[in-house]
Amino acid sequence: MTRPARLDAIAELLAPGQERVASEASFALDDPAGYVRERATRLALRAIDEPQDDLAWIALIDELTEHGLLAEIDWREYPGDIRDQLTELHCHPAGASWDWYDALGDEHGLDTYAFLTLAGERLLESGTALVVLDIMSDCYPLTFVAAARAEELVALADTAGYRVEILGRPDPD
Repeated sequence: MTRPARLDAIAELLAPGQERVASEASFALDDPAGYVRERATRLALRAIDEPQDDLAWIALIDELTEHGLLAEIDWREYPGDIRDQLTELHCHPAGASWDWYDALGDEHGLDTYAFLTLAGERLLESGTALVVLDIMSDCYPLTFVAAARAEELVALADTAGYRVEILGRPDPD
């Protein structure tokens, strides 16, 4: 499978039926200079003003965000704000409960990554994976995928040259 086909498969997995998500990633991959020129305003928010290796991945993430399917969480975000942003995503699993969060109380002492790991564990129990589409920055681009397809997403991203992490997944060791 070619890199463009992998990106298309990733887009379909994360945004079923949303053709624009795949087309934006393809545009960035096929014509990086044109993408940078036409999406200059959007890319300026990321301090991108010329083509770079991960441009198609950034385009995918930006378009997922535009469709309400991804939230970029700062590495120092308060857990309550993270929960609020995740529950507002259009792909938030209908049966997911955040009761466990309420039981933590305000003084839980979890940093952002520890909270995301715990949230990932709880969501995996209900059949949904919380995943990070890594862009090597100080934020966590987060979205959901069916737990049964999470490893497929990781493999597709890996073979396309990108990194996806399934949060809360038990160590394979």
